[in-house]
Amino acid sequence: MRDELLYIGKKIIDNKQELAIQFSDLMDSEYKRKLVYHEESEVLKWRAELIEYLGESLFEERSVVLKKIVQWGTDIGKVAVENGLSLSQTLKSLALFRTVIWGVFTEELQQKQFAPITMLDVSKKIDPMLDQLNHIFVEIYEEHNTETIKRAYAALEELSVPIVPLSEGIAVMPIVGQIDTHRSQLIMETALEKSAQLQLSYLIFDISGVLIVDTMVADNIFQIVKALQLIGTKTMITGIRPEIAQTVVDLGVDFGTIKTRATLEKGLEEIGFSKLPENPQRKKDKWRY
Repeated sequence: MRDELLYIGKKIIDNKQELAIQFSDLMDSEYKRKLVYHEESEVLKWRAELIEYLGESLFEERSVVLKKIVQWGTDIGKVAVENGLSLSQTLKSLALFRTVIWGVFTEELQQKQFAPITMLDVSKKIDPMLDQLNHIFVEIYEEHNTETIKRAYAALEELSVPIVPLSEGIAVMPIVGQIDTHRSQLIMETALEKSAQLQLSYLIFDISGVLIVDTMVADNIFQIVKALQLIGTKTMITGIRPEIAQTVVDLGVDFGTIKTRATLEKGLEEIGFSKLPENPQRKKDKWRY
């Protein structure tokens, strides 16, 4: 039996280039299109390498071949991700290696030159190698998806706490939505970092887009204001709607130590900003039409 496995393995290796070409012919057009940035010769080389390793698995030490398989899967898995191939496309392609390999032995199989136990042993040696590649590809794609989600979430978080510079030393942070513990920490970090970076004298927190202010939110605001005071940035809270003001009073929260104004416009006036006077000529032109 060992001689038969050696014969099968050697024949697979001897025909690796032809098998790699057959593999390419079986792939769908979308798969091929996404590998357009790689030379066809390079892609054929990758496939021939795997076919060679699968052939070696029939007669070489398993640990030696497995090491090559793991390295191949790690390298090619990254290539697949970089080229935008889906996980299903990548896993589907692995199944084709079985198809092209067994195709080499069509004549022998038809003539029943191999014992059934030999065919079973071939599958028992090759299938675990392809299964290992499945696991490697799944792990690579999961890691890639996790990193993509992290980057998207980080970008979303950055958008959720923007700082808008108005002039030298003055900026506004409009806050919209719910403020939980995680977001309040993000607000504090962003406020401190940008205040130091922009050398802000004033930072206005506009909370007109915050629907609920409870004790925890109020405490978070106090902590942020205190932290900014330590680096010399004065703060003001604007946009406290009547219903929010009523809730704050009912909760017994004291905003007495923090400057507040009903609207952002009022807050800007407080620190020296005001609406530009309307151009008289523009006013005349308005009535001319």
